[in-house]
Amino acid sequence: MKLDHLETETRNEKTNHLDEMTTLELLTVMNEEDAQVAKAVQKEIPQIAKAVELVIKARQQNGRLIYMGAGTSGRIGLLDAVECPPTFGVDPEEVIGLIAGGEKAFIKAVEGAEDNRALGVADLKGVELTANDVVIGIAASGRTPYVLGGLTYAKQLGVPTVAIACNKSSEIGAAADVAIEIENGPEILTGSTRLKAGTAQKLVCNMISTATMIGTGKVFGNLMVDMQLTNEKLIERGKRIVMEATDCDKVTAAEYLALADLRPKVAILMILAGLSQDEAVSALANTNGFIKKALKKS
Repeated sequence: MKLDHLETETRNEKTNHLDEMTTLELLTVMNEEDAQVAKAVQKEIPQIAKAVELVIKARQQNGRLIYMGAGTSGRIGLLDAVECPPTFGVDPEEVIGLIAGGEKAFIKAVEGAEDNRALGVADLKGVELTANDVVIGIAASGRTPYVLGGLTYAKQLGVPTVAIACNKSSEIGAAADVAIEIENGPEILTGSTRLKAGTAQKLVCNMISTATMIGTGKVFGNLMVDMQLTNEKLIERGKRIVMEATDCDKVTAAEYLALADLRPKVAILMILAGLSQDEAVSALANTNGFIKKALKKS
């Protein structure tokens, strides 16, 4: 599909006189347009669920979640990837974000990188893509060559693929096993897909990574029990998590966190099941990290 035919590139009739609006008028219409994004994403929940199931299966096979995109889309995938280790305690190599032009493109655009299909292939070869992984290509337009090249290469290797686009009948959607295509309507600033399109992509990535981690034992109730306690603030948060999960006092939480080498999940199981650190670690390993399953077997 030609660029000028894409919904993300069309003019928004509500903002034809954007440059004549007062600040209050401008922000009001911007907020009104943003309010439609969550509703647009809601329509794609069945497709998002399919993507989550693919990623859960991949993680159960020691596979990785690999995001790839260019510009804003690439930055959103990379942002989601780098947040997973501290939030869920996963290794940085388990969720990877690839951006056209490399990591330097996160700060400054690398001209021409997004138009290079071969670069998408090279970047996936660089992370030694395997059939156990899942590749999620992100492109607001749905036609970015870098992403298309990567998705096509992934499918050739039998790797499950997902596309996140903000136009229906997208090229990347056609190239992927699962197509998530969000119709946000035109941007208030014509073609500026860092706005509603970027917001929609971030919402979808949030859903995929969070639901996947919940589905692979990284959460207890609604608590981040696998988070990394890497500074004083997070250690205090870890204590509160242990207290919430076990109904213990702060002194007890601190004591067991120390015994568990600052691993909230291990501390929680030690308290609830009366286990030693080694026993708790072993019980979690035998239940794929699910605390409730470990408690039933203890």
